[in-house]
Amino acid sequence: MDSTSTGTAPNASPPPGRRRGGAAGTKGVPRAEREEQILAAALEEFGRHGHASASMAAIAGRVGVTKPMLYAYFDSKDGLYLACLEHIATRVIAAIDEAMAGGPAAPAGEQLPHAVLTGLFTALEDRRHAWFVLYDRTLAPGSELRLAAQRHRGAIDGLAASGTAALLSGHGNEDPLDADALKHVWTGTVSSLMGWWIAHPELSAEDMSARCARLLTAIRTA
Repeated sequence: MDSTSTGTAPNASPPPGRRRGGAAGTKGVPRAEREEQILAAALEEFGRHGHASASMAAIAGRVGVTKPMLYAYFDSKDGLYLACLEHIATRVIAAIDEAMAGGPAAPAGEQLPHAVLTGLFTALEDRRHAWFVLYDRTLAPGSELRLAAQRHRGAIDGLAASGTAALLSGHGNEDPLDADALKHVWTGTVSSLMGWWIAHPELSAEDMSARCARLLTAIRTA
């Protein structure tokens, strides 16, 4: 589910922002492994500072390579950001999909919010700041990056809309405006929890899952 592979089929176009290249990496590190290192460092930098203020030099320093090496792998700062968007959106959407459609074990009704949160915490435990790459307010309006981020957020919002509508329907509420309002409450809550988690790095994904279980129980029984 985690899209980290960078290989391309013969005669296929490389992914956005990436140049063609063989398996060789730098300093004996395989290319795929080096790209994963760069993506991890870039997700941290972009998530912390936003595209506008993120430093390619800082990303290179985190990895232990030169700035020209970043450009050799991803062409440009924008190319690297697009690769980060694709990477984290794939991971987030896969986590939500798995929580919502887990076959016979899929959570029902009021257990779904907790299952989705647990899936997100687990998927993002090693790169929590990456959540805010998807919700970067520094992206220029109308830019390719902004449009790409909006496309991924739209997919996530679609899943949220489906889940909140199903939750309300289970309580006999088919009002589409109620469902839309609840979707906005839910997405805002998720982002707030992600921000709070970042501020508490001592808490693991398991800790957050248990905490959210307590909070959701308190809300339901209030």
